[in-house]
Amino acid sequence: MAAGGVAARERAEQLVGEVVDLYGAGLHRIIGQLDHDTVRRLLGDDLIASLLLVHGLHPDDVATRVATALDSVRPYLGSHGGDVRLLDVTGAVVHLELTGSCRSCPSSSVTLELAVEDAVRAAAPEIETIEVVAAQADAQTAVIEPDSLFDRVRPAGSWVAVPELDGLAAGEVGGFEVAGATVLACRVDRELYVYRDHCPSCARSMAGAVLHRGVGRGDPVLRCPSCHAHYDVVHAGARIDGDGHLEPLPVLVRDGQLSVAVPAGVSG
Repeated sequence: MAAGGVAARERAEQLVGEVVDLYGAGLHRIIGQLDHDTVRRLLGDDLIASLLLVHGLHPDDVATRVATALDSVRPYLGSHGGDVRLLDVTGAVVHLELTGSCRSCPSSSVTLELAVEDAVRAAAPEIETIEVVAAQADAQTAVIEPDSLFDRVRPAGSWVAVPELDGLAAGEVGGFEVAGATVLACRVDRELYVYRDHCPSCARSMAGAVLHRGVGRGDPVLRCPSCHAHYDVVHAGARIDGDGHLEPLPVLVRDGQLSVAVPAGVSG
């Protein structure tokens, strides 16, 4: 259409706008005929919720949508001993507070950008900036620009469905290739944990690692088969017998499938 000249392009854009307005007006009438419970059920479908957002018909305000988005990632954060709290929404800026291990974990930036920011941006696309405040004991603030997520993760494919993860039984450890990267997944009871297949102590693969109970510890540990370093699986992969930290990768149910997010540049 652009090849047809400025006039043709402007006319095409006008026609597209009119079609969008037509669909929006139709959706508005449909929503007006539905009862509250039916609308809430429809909002459970991500595609429908997104469509209503596009046309400005979503019944929830920004704060409610952000809070719901945070609830969706809270189980993942909790699996690593952390949490996130919505402080407030001011205009197009969301203020969040990270608590627990999320505020001190070396991989907290990945956790934040691949899980929290992704959920917030999907639920409230009108948000321009996310400001993250550490817990009161740490008076620090980090500002995340909206484009930073897409600069650091693989475009249009950062979240990769890995249905094979469902096959892991409690106590099992398995290696999987996700977007060209090798990851290590393990299941503790009903919880699933995914880490980059890389031991920070010896810089080797963790292939062949098994879960076992550490001495005097209730939580299982993952031992590197090469250097025998021990890592706490439940608490974000922190090493328990020295310095170092496994790199956890967000794993969430997206569109009904277990999916893993892999940062850009992570491979092997």
